[in-house]
Amino acid sequence: MTNVGVIVFPGTNCEMDAVSAVETAGGVAEFIWHGEKNLGDVDAVIVPGGFAHGDYLRSGAIARFSPVMEAVVRFAAEGGPVLGICNGFQVLAEAGLVPGALQKNAGLKFVCKPVKLMVESTSNVVSTQYELGQELTIPINHFEGNYTVDSKTLHELEDNKQVFLRYVDNPNGSVASIAGVSNRAGNVVGLMPHPERASNTLLGSADGLPMFVSLLTNSFVAS
Repeated sequence: MTNVGVIVFPGTNCEMDAVSAVETAGGVAEFIWHGEKNLGDVDAVIVPGGFAHGDYLRSGAIARFSPVMEAVVRFAAEGGPVLGICNGFQVLAEAGLVPGALQKNAGLKFVCKPVKLMVESTSNVVSTQYELGQELTIPINHFEGNYTVDSKTLHELEDNKQVFLRYVDNPNGSVASIAGVSNRAGNVVGLMPHPERASNTLLGSADGLPMFVSLLTNSFVAS
């Protein structure tokens, strides 16, 4: 059975939701404290949402230097599957594991609501259970979710099919309406929407569950 390590920082608040989604998808999960220097025997890693280190300085900027992130970087470099959700996306971006950066939402307002998303790529570790062009409904919950990247990198993301999800109706000003991206190899993915909060129809949508099923199946091979 696939074992998923869920990283916990001071201020993380979505770790239980991530564990629940992993278990619903058929896996097992364990918490890994940010002070640990090793990941142990895990098959995949999730960096969940919340407010790591209070989001002081800049979201994810302090968490990026937690000891566990050195292990996450090594794991990713070896092709290990890594998923960063919301604050986790910010941490991965700060660590250079995915391209781009997250800045304050356009209009400087916190946004919390279900949004419609379009699947733009099935070439990463959490997308193999979807179809291109599939529309999903998954909630967002952030203040610094405005994805930004320079024009050269944006063209590379598009050419390399690294844009995973796009907002149908852009809620935060993200460039090209990008909601989620992967690294070039496709084994590291960051997204602002919360798929763990859309992993059961009792939550209003199960559109996020296939991401966790994909993460667990190991059917994706990093290039």
